[in-house]
Amino acid sequence: MREEYMKLDKAEMGIWECCELLNEIVDESDPDLDEPQIQHLLQSAEAIRKDYPNEDWLHLTALIHDLGKILVLPKFGGLPQWAVVGDTFPVGCAFDESNVHHKYFKENPDFNNPKHNTRNGVYIEGCGLDNVLMSWGHDDYMYMVAKENGTTLPSAGLFIVRYHSFYPLHKYGAYSQFMNEEDKENFKWLKVFK
Repeated sequence: MREEYMKLDKAEMGIWECCELLNEIVDESDPDLDEPQIQHLLQSAEAIRKDYPNEDWLHLTALIHDLGKILVLPKFGGLPQWAVVGDTFPVGCAFDESNVHHKYFKENPDFNNPKHNTRNGVYIEGCGLDNVLMSWGHDDYMYMVAKENGTTLPSAGLFIVRYHSFYPLHKYGAYSQFMNEEDKENFKWLKVFK
């Protein structure tokens, strides 16, 4: 799926046009949001602007962080919500118990694969999250869109876009063994964002 969407050939549009598409989406995985996602983006951006008035890159990050949810719309593939929204986690290593619905990971073939079911799996400690393959979702998609289109967001902004649904890390500290120094610095901004 990642390879398919890496082509970035579904559409070309501006940020606000994409924001307006979110009027059609209610994220079923978010118990606090029974309104269209555009409201969430605007509220997030405004809250960050009030708290950090001099960090305009952070305001923009808040505005665009969930734009990847357009993947559920038919024009962008009509992916089911379970493949787009919700928590993200690394693949290629043991599934931490802090992952939502951890008991269902037992059905995943990697659960019993000796290459993938250890704490570090195929990775080495301190390798950096950029070198860890994450489960597919709206976060990784929007990160790819921003990066491939020459964003001027700083690395902390891209980090927030890519890992804001990585709850096992920012809520429980799981998988932190993979973080390098840049990740640790950017993580401070992710904590502000949450």
